[in-house]
Amino acid sequence: MLLDYNSLLLAVGFSAACLSLTLFGTWLTARSDKFLLTWAISVLAVVVEVFVYDAYIEIPGTALGVLTLALLLLGFSVMLGAAYQFRTGSSPLPRIALCASISFALALPPMALDYDGLGFMLENSLAALLLFGTAHDYWKGRAEAPAQLMGVALLYSLTAASFVLCAAVLAWDGKLVLGHAPNNWAEDLSLVIVIASMTGIGALSLALNQGRLARHHKHEAETDALTGLLNRRALFDLHGELPVGAFMAVVVFDLDGFKAINDQYGHAAGDEVLKVFAEELAGNLRPNDVAARMGGEEFALVLKRTLPETVEGTAERIRAAFAARAIETETGRLRCTVSAGFAFGTNEGTSFDKVLSAADKALYAAKRGGRNRVLDFRRAG
Repeated sequence: MLLDYNSLLLAVGFSAACLSLTLFGTWLTARSDKFLLTWAISVLAVVVEVFVYDAYIEIPGTALGVLTLALLLLGFSVMLGAAYQFRTGSSPLPRIALCASISFALALPPMALDYDGLGFMLENSLAALLLFGTAHDYWKGRAEAPAQLMGVALLYSLTAASFVLCAAVLAWDGKLVLGHAPNNWAEDLSLVIVIASMTGIGALSLALNQGRLARHHKHEAETDALTGLLNRRALFDLHGELPVGAFMAVVVFDLDGFKAINDQYGHAAGDEVLKVFAEELAGNLRPNDVAARMGGEEFALVLKRTLPETVEGTAERIRAAFAARAIETETGRLRCTVSAGFAFGTNEGTSFDKVLSAADKALYAAKRGGRNRVLDFRRAG
């Protein structure tokens, strides 16, 4: 037996309520993902709209009609804001306010003046635009997870198309005053599409969020919290098992007299020195270079497809720029220098450990030679 329109409408309401609760629960476990809360609120507005609309079907009235349109357009405006927040991390409030204001200004006055046919036409048209806008935002962010985000964009577009169809059927009938809720095949089809799309969007979006959380945890595990550079573990994950060829170099940096800085100025000042050096290091990277904090005051730089003069020039540029920096700390201004040693792989390829060890030897030779200098392993003696 086929379900009637009211049953389909209530199915949408209960499905949306479950999705809203799921989104809210997921947000509680990952509060940094604020778009989940925004999205949960948007779905909740749609849930309330469904039950208000069900009451309007039973007893049509101007007040219920206006409230129905307002809730649906508000829900879709917030949904668009959630998509923007997901993609950019920025506050969705200005976008939500703009979309909701324009939608209300266009759709609510005709319904308030009892031109309910025109009101529903405008509601469906505006809902479609908001959903297409939501799909576009997800599409623009598809580089993060192409398959899931393209799927989400497609389902939002399909839902938007169903609202376009509803508006087109009402426009074809040409009735500006209905006196009751729209009742046609397009409305039935739209509800079926909404139920199917909502299920797909919910599943894809939750999977997408789990993937984002996993990438976030992986990033945290691989990143030095103080400097934002890779940590030792991440560097070895990238290069530890790969042979180092003759055109690949490792540079090891060590801040000069760092213990004295900690003792004289305090650990907060020492942390500031580390962050400033990390900025100089990161600012001199080529696209394929990799920088990491190895621990304490020691850093490493891996350069691919390079020559000795390029490596030495890069290390010297970093050394000189850092030595010239006047570092502001809570206990006063200070200056610090850095020593560096570098080494290359071989034509046959050698282990990363061996090249790193050779660069370390060159570093300590630079320390013994007076500090604040860069030394090639081949000249370290």
